[in-house]
Amino acid sequence: MYKVFAKARSVCPVCLRTIGAEKAVAGDGYVHLIKTCPEHGFFDTLIWEGGVVDYLKWGGAAQGPEPDDACPQNCGLCAAHESEGCCVLLELTKRCNLRCPVCFASAGGEGELTLDEIAGLYDMLMFRGGPYNIQLSGGEPTMRDDLPEIVRLGRERGFSFFQLNTNGLRLASEPGYAEHLRKAGVSCAFLQFDGLRPGTYETLRGRDILAEKLRCIENCAVAGLPVVLVPTLVPGVNLDEAGAILRFALDRGRIVRGVHFQPVSYFGRCELPEPETRLTIPRVLREIEAQTGGLMRRADFGGGGAESPYCSFHASYRRLPEGGLKALPRRQNACCCKKSSEARDFVAGHWGAGEAPREDEDGFDRFLREAVENSFTVSGMVFQDADNLELGRLRRCYISEADAERGMVPFCAYNLTARDGRALYRR
Repeated sequence: MYKVFAKARSVCPVCLRTIGAEKAVAGDGYVHLIKTCPEHGFFDTLIWEGGVVDYLKWGGAAQGPEPDDACPQNCGLCAAHESEGCCVLLELTKRCNLRCPVCFASAGGEGELTLDEIAGLYDMLMFRGGPYNIQLSGGEPTMRDDLPEIVRLGRERGFSFFQLNTNGLRLASEPGYAEHLRKAGVSCAFLQFDGLRPGTYETLRGRDILAEKLRCIENCAVAGLPVVLVPTLVPGVNLDEAGAILRFALDRGRIVRGVHFQPVSYFGRCELPEPETRLTIPRVLREIEAQTGGLMRRADFGGGGAESPYCSFHASYRRLPEGGLKALPRRQNACCCKKSSEARDFVAGHWGAGEAPREDEDGFDRFLREAVENSFTVSGMVFQDADNLELGRLRRCYISEADAERGMVPFCAYNLTARDGRALYRR
């Protein structure tokens, strides 16, 4: 039995056609997205492990009207898109030195962008409202020896924040590589880091690479290259490691600026069976509070401001001299900002390397620098797949994929796949 409280638009998980949907409280008391495709039938997906009051409170102001049937088949960004953009992924190569059972990009093939093509994407992004925060991605971007040149090309065109999305294997194995990238202008390493058990990596990455992850962090610390740990959370695999990951990050000192959780989404290459109960924001936050013994509380967190609140969660903390944490005030129903431009600055300020201390630094400058260096962020992004996609959320997406043909395509549209693996956009 369902108690419907809102209308929505979504897609059929089988054929990806745009169809009507409803948000409803089901018999379990939680919020579900329900929809019926005329050809492929009824679908029910858990989207919020809480009641309608809790769901609506998290979301704050009501969303605007849902997009029409042209969405998401014609993204790039269209005139109806509500976000100006914050972070843009440049997929530099399809090559990878891992063959992960879970990979949104289905990486592992051949082919990569030329320097001229990358320069053209930079120019397109500046024309369309840049400078954005650039995520150097793939595949595994460190497979390219010209990565410093790619960063230089971007800096010449006015981009200042370069996040390296990496598995860390080359950073772990090649002496001096982390320093080389930092000097080239890489702002931070966005490090795939799924847990502290060998079995976690065997399941999610195909082999035990925990030692390489730890060595990567050590090398980044020596080089002064900030690290953000990025765990893909999977029920029955590593959800019970969330607290251990957070404590590990805090113990690494200032080099690890935060942890960015990504509950698993079922698109791209995902060889794991879909669990009976999906991960939702409320469940992840309950696990964080329980596993940290209340060091981090659910009340510390808020939803997105620039993007849909139902896409993300975020809390900022100050490291205290005696070793504890102080939760920093947050605005109601705001991740960290209300505009995409503010989101760009927040990410760059809290995750980037920043400036080294100056000899003439006064007390106030030192206070500001140390405030950033002593901050610690905990965040998460709940990417959408064909089962839980809501076009109202997609219209507010501020993470885009750079595409020479279409321009800027919202991340969850670009990576959307049907149940048979057919992609809507990705070649």
